[in-house]
Amino acid sequence: MARREITAAASRYTSRKIRGKGAGDQSWQQRAYDMYHQVPEVRFAAAWIGNAMSGARLFAGRRADDGTIEPAPSDHRASEIVAQIAGGPDGQAKMLGAFGKHLTVPGEGWIVIRPNDSVLSPYSPEEGHDWRVLSVQEVRQQQGKLIAEIEGEEVLISEGDPESMDPDGPVALRVWDPDPERAIEADSPVRSSLELLEELQLLNAAVKAIARSRITGRGVLLVPKGTRFPSGQQQGEEDDLIEVFMTIAETAIRDPESAAATVPILLELPAETIADFKYVTFESQFDELALKLREEAVRRFAIGLEMPAEILLGLGDVNHWGAWALTSEAIRLGVEPKLGTVAYALTSQWMRPILEAEGDPDWHRWLVWYDTSPLRVRTNRSETALQAFDRGVISAKAVRRETGFDDSDAPAAGEQPPPDDGNDDQDGGDGTPPTPPKLPVDESEAEPATLPAAATAAGPDRSAALIAAADGLIWTALTTAGEKLRKTPACPRSERARSREVESARLHTLLSVEADQVEQWRLLDGAWSRVPEIAARYGLDSGCLTASLDDYARELIAAGVEHEYRLVPSLLTACVGEAS
Repeated sequence: MARREITAAASRYTSRKIRGKGAGDQSWQQRAYDMYHQVPEVRFAAAWIGNAMSGARLFAGRRADDGTIEPAPSDHRASEIVAQIAGGPDGQAKMLGAFGKHLTVPGEGWIVIRPNDSVLSPYSPEEGHDWRVLSVQEVRQQQGKLIAEIEGEEVLISEGDPESMDPDGPVALRVWDPDPERAIEADSPVRSSLELLEELQLLNAAVKAIARSRITGRGVLLVPKGTRFPSGQQQGEEDDLIEVFMTIAETAIRDPESAAATVPILLELPAETIADFKYVTFESQFDELALKLREEAVRRFAIGLEMPAEILLGLGDVNHWGAWALTSEAIRLGVEPKLGTVAYALTSQWMRPILEAEGDPDWHRWLVWYDTSPLRVRTNRSETALQAFDRGVISAKAVRRETGFDDSDAPAAGEQPPPDDGNDDQDGGDGTPPTPPKLPVDESEAEPATLPAAATAAGPDRSAALIAAADGLIWTALTTAGEKLRKTPACPRSERARSREVESARLHTLLSVEADQVEQWRLLDGAWSRVPEIAARYGLDSGCLTASLDDYARELIAAGVEHEYRLVPSLLTACVGEAS
């Protein structure tokens, strides 16, 4: 497909440029930037959001009737426009990462887009566009023009008349999180915490002063007069007391490892005023209080962020399930809303104007959207997948997926895997091929070759009904097991509320359950109460069907593998044989 230029979009956007009284007083944004540079907790939060956003993927899509986003075909014009944004995936990652910081700290940022044939940026294709993400400190309005500072150069972006604007001129997109009180103003999580962060700075200064005070002197040792100690020239009966204190403090600050920083000051008093040696320190009760107040300020700031506080405070006491849930919640609450803000700006001010100008009748239905699946943290289930495959409960395709391979790594037709070098029986001892292991579940996706007469009397529909009934029994059993699993040690009490967000029948794929714990915790007790009814309906042996389904469900729970409908026919094979 030939590459098409999109310079016409510049005039279309600037003709719709925001007019009015401006964004009001946004002086708080400079304070927010100061906090980003001075308070490490602010920098961490902004960097975390930015790094997470940079891992998302942009794509062109269309919202379906059920609310989901359907990706556009790869050869559609909308997909081509998204592919050209910021020069491709690498540029898009940098752009989204920059907006993670901008939307977290000042709540807004700018995108300036210029045709690269006039800019000649080495980071963009010459026939494409140069995309720059700028902060609010790098863009200002002046006499009907927008002035952007790019690498020390001022770039003028004229508001102009839609009928006489330069189609090759630069385009500026303002991207911001609107304030709920005044939508044209920006808002951010740091904004509401500015007073708290200034308090945190004061507490940091207090802790620093406490540390210095403890370094500059170790208190005063009071000595009865007449007691003799070796003394230096700076400490004697005629020394000025204040001068002694100042000299020792200066020495301790300059050289924290000197004697002045580790040895108390000696002060001799008349014997009648002091009967024994006394050690006096200058510590106050505020010393310990300042540390507690600082911890409280950091905790309050973490709570004020648009993500779980544990992300900032640390996950040291959280188990693997809790870490997964917290990360998922942080993506949902802290990352995806900001991705949506950027995607909305790119949709309304870039993609749709291009499609409308090119005459696409459905221009208003296409949008720029994001995919956060690369950010989802998944536990390493490769070993579990291999064990589950050996037991016959998952396919080779599922093993490749869980171990990081794809279908291109599958063996070619007729290709055999290399023999094992171990001492296990690999062949019959005479060079004959090894006997395939007997698996509890056949990997075949076909329905059983033979079904009992009761199951096939009404034709294929009857057979499908039997498979559907067995599938329903398995799903109900896994649901029952999941509901019980929430009350076991596998799911800590602190995580049970979050576990309810996961469908009960899939909960076992997130929690670690040993094979003997299925019986210990009675996860499948009462799960097969309807099997006799189903078995009688289709002419199967009730005991055989119960055992087959129960073994399969136990294997799934212990392996942490999700149930697959396509395996159900294989579960019925043994029972069909007995019924025949």
